Amino acid sequence: CPGTGKTETTKDLAKAIAMQCVVFNCSDGLDYLAMGKFFKGLASSGAWACFDEFNRIDLEVLSVVAQQILTMQRAKAAGLKIFEFEGTRLALRPTCSVFITMNPGYAGRSELPDNLKALFRSVAMMVPDYALIGEIMLYSSGYLKARDLARKLVATYRLCSEQLSSQSHYDYGMRAVISVLRAAAANKQKDPATDEEVLMLRCIKDVNAPKFLAPDIPLFEGILSDLFPGIDLPATDYAQLNSALEAAAAAAELVTTPTFIEKAQQLYEMILVRHGLMIVGYSYSAKTSIYKTLATALGDLEAKGLMNEHKVHVRAINPKSITMGQLYGQFDPVSHEWKDGVLAKTFREAAVDTRPDRQWLLFDGPVDAVWIENMNTVLDDNKKLCLNSGRSLGPNPSRQ
Repeated sequence: CPGTGKTETTKDLAKAIAMQCVVFNCSDGLDYLAMGKFFKGLASSGAWACFDEFNRIDLEVLSVVAQQILTMQRAKAAGLKIFEFEGTRLALRPTCSVFITMNPGYAGRSELPDNLKALFRSVAMMVPDYALIGEIMLYSSGYLKARDLARKLVATYRLCSEQLSSQSHYDYGMRAVISVLRAAAANKQKDPATDEEVLMLRCIKDVNAPKFLAPDIPLFEGILSDLFPGIDLPATDYAQLNSALEAAAAAAELVTTPTFIEKAQQLYEMILVRHGLMIVGYSYSAKTSIYKTLATALGDLEAKGLMNEHKVHVRAINPKSITMGQLYGQFDPVSHEWKDGVLAKTFREAAVDTRPDRQWLLFDGPVDAVWIENMNTVLDDNKKLCLNSGRSLGPNPSRQ
C-alpha cells in the first residue's frame, strides 16, 4: 500500500550502514538498454539502487531485466572481481545491490515474471504506527507534550476519514501526517514561547482546511473543538499580504471577495509547508487568477522588503497538449540518443537558477495516471525528477 514507508525503509537502511542509495522512479518508457546502463553503474560503484514502482516497467523489459540482475548476482556469488555484462568487461564491487518497491493492483502495473520474482526476497509492509512516528518527530522538534499532541493528530485524521465526505483529493495517510509535523516543527522554531496545543491546532488547520469542501468544514471545526477544547486560536496577521493581494488584483482589473483573499492566503500557507500542491476546482472558479495574484503580491512584498518574501517566476506547461516523450524526453528510435522533453528542460532551468526567487513549475491541465505517475519522486521526499535516460534532476530548496 502507499504510505507504508517502503522507499524510506530502504533509504534509512542504507543510511544506517553508510551506503550510497540511488532512488529511481520507474516508468513504462524505460527499456532494457537504459536499465543496463544503470546496472553497469551499480556494479562499478558498489552502490545500492531502489527502483520505485518497479512494476510500471513493461513486461517485455522486465524479462530482460531479470536476466541482467541474475548475471550480477551470479558474479557476486562467485566472488568475481571482473565480470562480463552485456558484452562489456566491468569491475565488480560486491556491495552493489538492487531493491524494488511496488504497489500491486494499481492501474498500468505489470505482474512480475516468475524468473524475476525468484531473484528477490519479498517483504510485506504494514501501515506504521503514526502516533509513535509523530511523537518522535515532535520530541525532536522541541515539543514537551509530544505524546498527547501526536495522539490528537492521529485521532483528528481518523475522525475525518470516518465523518467527512469521501473525495478523491482527501488524504489522511502518512504523507498528510508528515506535512503537519513539518509545519509544527517550523512553527515551534519560529514561536518557541507559544502554547504547544495552539501551535499544533494551527498547523492541523492550516494544512488541512484548504482542501476540504464547504459542507465538510463545519464537521472539521467540530472535530478540532472536541480534541482541543478551550483552545482559542488567534488569527494570523496577514495585513501586509492582504494589502499586497488587493493591490495585485486591482492591477489585474479583478474585484476581490473575502473568499478570494482567503483562498490566496490558504495557497500561501500551503506553499510554506509543501513543495508540491494541487489547486482543484471547477472552471471559472478563479484558480488561475488566485495563483497569478499571489505571485504578483509576493513580488510586491519583496520590493517593499516585507515578510522576507521573494518574487515568483512561473513556468506553465499544459501536460496534455504534447506526448509523454515530448513532455519528459525520449530516446531516438534509430540512434538511441536521448533528447530532453519540455518538462526536463524547464525543470533543469529552475533547478540551476541560483537566485533566491521562488520558482513555480505549473501544470495547467487535467491530472491523470499517464503523466503524473512520473512525478512521484518529485512530489515525495526525494524531490528528484527521474528521466528514462537514467538522469535525476534535483531542485534547490526554494523550488516548487
